Amino acid sequence: MKTAKLPIIVAEISKYGKQIDAAQIEATAKLIYQAQRIFIAGAGRSGFAARGFANRLMQLGLIVYFVGETTTPAIQSGDLLLIGSGSGSTSSLVINAKKAKQIGAQVALLTIYPDSEIGQIADCMIEIPGGTPKNESADTDTANSEQPMGTLFEQLSWLTYDALVMELMDLTGETDETMFARHANLE
Repeated sequence: MKTAKLPIIVAEISKYGKQIDAAQIEATAKLIYQAQRIFIAGAGRSGFAARGFANRLMQLGLIVYFVGETTTPAIQSGDLLLIGSGSGSTSSLVINAKKAKQIGAQVALLTIYPDSEIGQIADCMIEIPGGTPKNESADTDTANSEQPMGTLFEQLSWLTYDALVMELMDLTGETDETMFARHANLE
């Protein structure tokens, strides 16, 4: 009989999700709450999770943009660039982080590798267990996953973003009802 795959995934998420530091989530939520505007960036599947987070920030009533969209304005001092990058070294995201810092914006990072290039310049970071074949640092993987490539990081990123939303709901006083009023109605 073939082994069921879903229980493997759920077990990994449960095991490694417990390793994500609640204090890092809380600190990042405070940084988001204090920012004038929030710019979200991520590439590939990590970018898909980050887009979902940008959607929830909009529903929280925050001013949020996804980097690379044609309607995204220039980042400024007082803004926050939040990057989701397992490797922390994706070249386009490194360039974005450096540019944001030069302008005076703060940088937050969700990553596997805190000593990565973006990690070294980030003001705030959430370390997420995982591994990725794109690791260019000397750091070793922080999780043993049966899932392919960076899947565990992407899944835990999505859940970490949801934890950030819950923290931000506490900070902003937003509820399901107030957030739903901002839900898309041109679907």
